[in-house]
Amino acid sequence: MPSDRAPTAARRRTTPMATAAWRVVRDVLLGPPTGLVVAVRAVSARPALLAALAVLLVCLPVGEKDLTASMHITPADLGSVALALAVVPRVLAGDRLPRTFLWVAMGGAVVGSALATIASQDAGVSWAGLVRYLQLFVIIPVAVALSVRRRQDLRLVCGAVLAAALVQGVVGTWQVVTGTGASFAGQNVRAVGTLGALDIMGMSTAVGYGLVVAFGLAMVQRGRTQMALLELAALLTVPLLLSLSRGALIATVGSAAMMVLATSPRLAARVALFGSAAGIVAAGALGSITTTVVTRLVTIGAVLTDPDRSVSDRFGLWETAVAIWRDHPVAGVGPKMFPAYRDAYAPLHVSSGSDVADPGLAFRRAPLLSPHNMYLLVLSEQGLIGAVAFAALLLGLLVITWRRTRELSHLIETSDERLPDGRLVSAVSVGVVSWTVLNFLFSDIGGPTTVLMAVVLGIALRWAAEPHAAAWRGAGS
Repeated sequence: MPSDRAPTAARRRTTPMATAAWRVVRDVLLGPPTGLVVAVRAVSARPALLAALAVLLVCLPVGEKDLTASMHITPADLGSVALALAVVPRVLAGDRLPRTFLWVAMGGAVVGSALATIASQDAGVSWAGLVRYLQLFVIIPVAVALSVRRRQDLRLVCGAVLAAALVQGVVGTWQVVTGTGASFAGQNVRAVGTLGALDIMGMSTAVGYGLVVAFGLAMVQRGRTQMALLELAALLTVPLLLSLSRGALIATVGSAAMMVLATSPRLAARVALFGSAAGIVAAGALGSITTTVVTRLVTIGAVLTDPDRSVSDRFGLWETAVAIWRDHPVAGVGPKMFPAYRDAYAPLHVSSGSDVADPGLAFRRAPLLSPHNMYLLVLSEQGLIGAVAFAALLLGLLVITWRRTRELSHLIETSDERLPDGRLVSAVSVGVVSWTVLNFLFSDIGGPTTVLMAVVLGIALRWAAEPHAAAWRGAGS
């Protein structure tokens, strides 16, 4: 009997060890695929997670890059590709967005870009440009519009925008305080965030959109949430000023005014008070840097009477874009072909590049590859057809979001979580589209933050493509 029990006891002693070993083998062999399946199912059920991830990936540094290359693939671009793939099952299952004039305008923009690509002298370069336009103004916005179905989805994406702005703002402010920012007037006092001096406008774009989203959300919230959002918007004013971006500041002020007028003109007094408080906070936080910021802002009023070198070059590039268009009025010279024609049309006083440097980047001359005006860039590269279609898309989106917001400005917040909360993104939609429209007067697409732009335009597109405001009256009653 003892001899019979010994093997049984041995088996009992070895069973836990064998089980543990099998679990290790199983986890190694089956764990990653199982985890991948779980992840795929999660993002398929809620692709808004990928929209938020694409926004957060904007914060990843991309290192040094070849500024003359026709296309740069960033982590944010890869995130946007994953988002587009995640909504394909929904489209195949019959998920559609409501009919709206915007689809006609979007189709016109696609046709304009395609015609310009076909007429281009360098089809390879222009095809890369066409893909970029489709990614930013069609694929990502539509994918975001399809992915945000509930209030939680909207909060998730808006929260990612705020987080990205906060990260960039904190890093940028630290750069200025420690003297590790980008070079400006011989000193490293320009905040550029994690994107570096080669993407000099990146941080201001991320912070600008974050400030607009925070302010827009605060306009429809109440209590502690509203105060927290206003405080965040006030804090983001500091890195926005430290970016020394005049265009981003003008776009932010203009979009804030548009949100106030669309939501409630009676808020103007409170907004003015908020602006004054934000200015005081910024002035106190900037300290000794205030002189540099004020000097930079004063130049806004002198852009016509006494423009500095950067403004003079920009005016010259605008003249160049118009001259190119005059010789190619219908279809332009093709996407991404402006640099190839620039020197043949540019005035003699225009510089060939701008100086960039920071503690982690050796001094170099960054070539001026665009007119720093999105509308003139499209006009020169895509001709009158592409420019009209592009303007119709942006202005149509602005008009529809404005009108929808005005119609819903008096409604009570809905509690039905099966529907997107109109009041949650109403002011935000007007703000982000206004910011984009105004900022395009002084800049164009480029860098990782263009993916952020496409995502917030997707939020506005979702709001604009919702059923008529009458559908919200029942939900708000």
